[in-house]
Amino acid sequence: MALLIGKKIGMTQLFAESGEVTPVTVVEAGPCPIVQIKTPEKEGYAAVQIGFDEVREKLVTSPQKGHFKKAKVKPQRILREERVDDASEYSVGDSIDVKAFEEIKKVHVTGTSKGRGFAGTTKRHGFKIGRRTHGNSSHREPGAVGACATPSRIYKGKRMPGRMGGVNKTAKNLELVKIDAENNLLFIKGSIPGANRGIVFVRTA
Repeated sequence: MALLIGKKIGMTQLFAESGEVTPVTVVEAGPCPIVQIKTPEKEGYAAVQIGFDEVREKLVTSPQKGHFKKAKVKPQRILREERVDDASEYSVGDSIDVKAFEEIKKVHVTGTSKGRGFAGTTKRHGFKIGRRTHGNSSHREPGAVGACATPSRIYKGKRMPGRMGGVNKTAKNLELVKIDAENNLLFIKGSIPGANRGIVFVRTA
């Protein structure tokens, strides 16, 4: 399986025998039960739906209860689907864990970046600030944004102040340094998107 759902725990360091230090992010990934299998004959494509983070039955809707009951799987907080070449290799009710990544060296990690609130152009886009001397009062303003009489409007996509962060981001080709199968942990070199305890999706690169 190319996908695991996990929870970002935080960052730490791993020490090699040579004394070399590697900064890593720890992700608690899986185990993820298979909730549904989609086939080209029925849905038009092959895919596997997996879940993560078991919850009480009262916290899911009635349609979701039926969905989990049909698969004979306990209710899950998160559901995610991943397309596969051959869905016949999987069975509903089986569980996927970090052992699926034992031979993997590189991974892609997708998460929701930290929300920074409403930010100006200097923080959001890295605009240069104005000079701070000789009576200048335009220090962090974006400057002129208009386009004169023609076309008398601001072009779409203009970089301006606005909400920063809180969007899906994918960090690609990260090195998978270590796997702790006993505690369902992945140790990924470097930082990954999102805050601690945030949900992330780890897939093979």
